[in-house]
Amino acid sequence: MTMDKKYLEEIQELRDETKPTHRATVQSLEDLIYKPISVLDHGFIRVIDYMGDDSAIVQAARVSYGKGTKQKTMDRGLINYLMRHRHSTPFEMCEIKFHVKLPIFVARQWIRHRTANVNEYSARYSIMDKEFYTPSRDHLACQSSINKQGRDDILQGEEAERVLMLLKRDAEQCYASYDEMLNEDAEGNKPDPSRDGLTRELARINLPVSFYTQWYWKIDLHNLFHFMSLRGDPHAQYEIRVYVDAMLEIVKNWVPFAYEAFMEHRFHGSNFSKSGLDVIKKLINGEHVSQETSGISAREWGELMGKLGKV
Repeated sequence: MTMDKKYLEEIQELRDETKPTHRATVQSLEDLIYKPISVLDHGFIRVIDYMGDDSAIVQAARVSYGKGTKQKTMDRGLINYLMRHRHSTPFEMCEIKFHVKLPIFVARQWIRHRTANVNEYSARYSIMDKEFYTPSRDHLACQSSINKQGRDDILQGEEAERVLMLLKRDAEQCYASYDEMLNEDAEGNKPDPSRDGLTRELARINLPVSFYTQWYWKIDLHNLFHFMSLRGDPHAQYEIRVYVDAMLEIVKNWVPFAYEAFMEHRFHGSNFSKSGLDVIKKLINGEHVSQETSGISAREWGELMGKLGKV
């Protein structure tokens, strides 16, 4: 991750400023606020603001039958109950705002989750930095033969070197062309005073999706859990999973009881279809069940056996 001195000084100024408040705060998250957590080669994620804590979840749940906050052990139990039974509104009482710097191709996946408020950096108004994502060698994988959106073995030797060269060469060339078409630096000066240069909104169109963008992303805890359960899954693309890894650590510091319940019942838990449950019941009773006699497809059978650790 690269940050200029001015940006780091701005972050320190924000962290040095304190404001009195009567609202709930979480000290472990206060210790992280504004601090950028490095992700990928030039990316980061940082907390800008938040609302609520574990107690906000239980208060919202208990207000429906007129009872307030109880002991911490009871709070943990209630949050586990809410998560286990897929209640949503109590978790919506907590919100968090992130500042995220990420490659454009990751942003295009991320934005599919339409339950957040987003404001993105605009290359119509500002000049893009010369920062683009280059995968490390251990993530240069070939196309999976069984999964159209999956990866297979890692590329080796000369093939890996050639791919890296092409990725870097093309990004460098595209930015050089972008820079030439703009004929403008960040201060508005023209390297070639004899020509005007192309408008920013058109000059940007040849930049590849490996370039970095930034946005502010605000979301409630219920929808954040949904986002993390999908994008943190082992089948999700590596380049978005690493952002979820950073988010999980943030959520752990923010709402530890809710984080614990999420990891137990959602992130590391499993759902089963009615037919899948029938198979499990038969297996528990010692009956022999095969895919052919189970009444489920070969693909679902494979997924079920995977969840049961029988592959």
